[in-house]
Amino acid sequence: MMYMVMRRGFTSIADQTLLTVKAMVARGAYDQTLVFYKQRLHPSTPSAFHGVIPILPSVIKAASLAPSLHFGLQHHCLVLKMGFHSHLFISNSLISMYAKLSQVEAAVAVFDTMTHRDTITWSSLVNCYAQNEYGKQASEMVKEMYTAGFLPKPQLIASIISICGRSGNLRLGRQIHALVIADQRIKEKLESELEEGSVFLSTALLDMYLKCGDCLMAFRVFNRIKLKNHVSWTAMVSGCCGNGNYDVALHCFRAMLVEGVRPNRVTLLALIPACANLGGVEHAKELHGYAFRHGFESDFHFSAALVRFYGEFHEAVSSAKLIFERMTQKDVVTWSTIIGIYSASGNCSEAIRIFREMQLEGVAPNSVTLLPIISACTNLSLPDQGRGVHGYALKSGLSLQVVIGNSLINMYSKCGCLMDSHQIFKEMPRRDFVSWSTLISAHGLHGQGEKSLQLFGQMQERGIDIDAITFLAVLSACNHSGLVKEGQELFNDAVKDNKISLTMEHYACYIDLLGRSGKLQDACEIINTMPMKPSTRIWSSFVSACKVHGRLQLAEMLAHQLFKLEPGNAANYTLLSMVYAESSNWMGVEEVRAVMRERGLRKNYGFSQIEVENKS
Repeated sequence: MMYMVMRRGFTSIADQTLLTVKAMVARGAYDQTLVFYKQRLHPSTPSAFHGVIPILPSVIKAASLAPSLHFGLQHHCLVLKMGFHSHLFISNSLISMYAKLSQVEAAVAVFDTMTHRDTITWSSLVNCYAQNEYGKQASEMVKEMYTAGFLPKPQLIASIISICGRSGNLRLGRQIHALVIADQRIKEKLESELEEGSVFLSTALLDMYLKCGDCLMAFRVFNRIKLKNHVSWTAMVSGCCGNGNYDVALHCFRAMLVEGVRPNRVTLLALIPACANLGGVEHAKELHGYAFRHGFESDFHFSAALVRFYGEFHEAVSSAKLIFERMTQKDVVTWSTIIGIYSASGNCSEAIRIFREMQLEGVAPNSVTLLPIISACTNLSLPDQGRGVHGYALKSGLSLQVVIGNSLINMYSKCGCLMDSHQIFKEMPRRDFVSWSTLISAHGLHGQGEKSLQLFGQMQERGIDIDAITFLAVLSACNHSGLVKEGQELFNDAVKDNKISLTMEHYACYIDLLGRSGKLQDACEIINTMPMKPSTRIWSSFVSACKVHGRLQLAEMLAHQLFKLEPGNAANYTLLSMVYAESSNWMGVEEVRAVMRERGLRKNYGFSQIEVENKS
């Protein structure tokens, strides 16, 4: 009698300990669980090891979530030493642990040594492969599992279908879909899990078909879902956007509202690309209004997405700024976005101001932040500001990045500091073809065409690939420096080699080079034989060349042709006016000016800006 009472007492203590450990794991106290086990539960004698068998799965789970591979390995050794690996639930726990710790080979080793396996065993290894991006192995393991007579749960099938969607394996996805329809046991399993399992699996199928581009099948799956929740609708909206069916995505969103299903943040984020492609700002404002009414505007991710979206439209930059200023949480990505928006829209002074504000807020800029700031300093010709940014890049180590070095080369050259551009190029630990192209352009811009040709030759000697951008840079350098013979040789070689795809810009640059040097006949021959229709820029350049070299009648005739091509371009009228003035046809000048006044055309004037003693 006494023995029975004592046994019952020990059993209740063990149960209470197990409940305590499970409760600690459930509330996320993984480190405390491991400490509690070490101090209170770890057996001191071999006979006491059997008392911790029920607790081991919870402790192993805590080790996987802590995460502590060292502790997990210790317990695996303990399991092997005491022969506990024969307990199915312990081996299953070890597979799950190694899966979470990304130790795929260890999980496979545990699986291979198991003499008995159940559905959980197979599912654990499949999940291990899936979680660690071994999609092919996960798919093969499901096949083996099914062949061995074990039925995958709907959640596991959905996981494999998701892998098919990510990898674009439509064939396997269809096979699994067919299995779900054909196997009565899976149907019964879905029915036993009520609607939740069915919706989960159907949504995975829907997502897979959309990612694989089979929209028709996706719609069929979607229409057969009896209980459509916000996940199903969001998958449909997102998938339609991904396939470019933006009007359908917007229609699905409206149907979702009619059905009484409330969208979440993910749904609204998925719709923003649709707004961008369906009329821009107006659709986005409707979406923004809905988000504001339903409390989504305070969501950081949604606000950041709206800032990016509005920033793409010049007329909506003020909206982007307003949302940015109202955001309570701003990370480096958000700051970089708004700086990039102002820099791209031409408001470079505001971009620099926000950059300073960002630093005062204690947010460290990254390379994405620096690129638009360097561009702003370039556009405003502010070398001193640029040197400040350069100094920050040096201190932070960002100057080692090739893209930053390339931007600095470009900035210094356009601010008149060619020696600084060359110095940065020399100090760069790594250079790409853009680095060479930028420096070639820099020397060309400063009239040092011979140096540009020298750098171009060095590129060829080092075996660096010459692309269309590099070739345009060296051709432009020849144009700026009046190196007609060298430019002709380069262009003729490019045409013969056929390695570089010559574009309209290459032809425009070459024709301008010939025109400036007075080789009007050669320029005309190139225009007539070029493989694409000449652009208005080419004709305008040729008219200017004719004017400069006294071919005024030809210039007048071509200028009239320009009117037909671009009737709303004031520069064409100004060019004809200058041709008339060159030939002293003052009546013609007045007629052109009268036409411009009648049509409301005005030539856009350029402006220059310099910085003196930190003042521009």
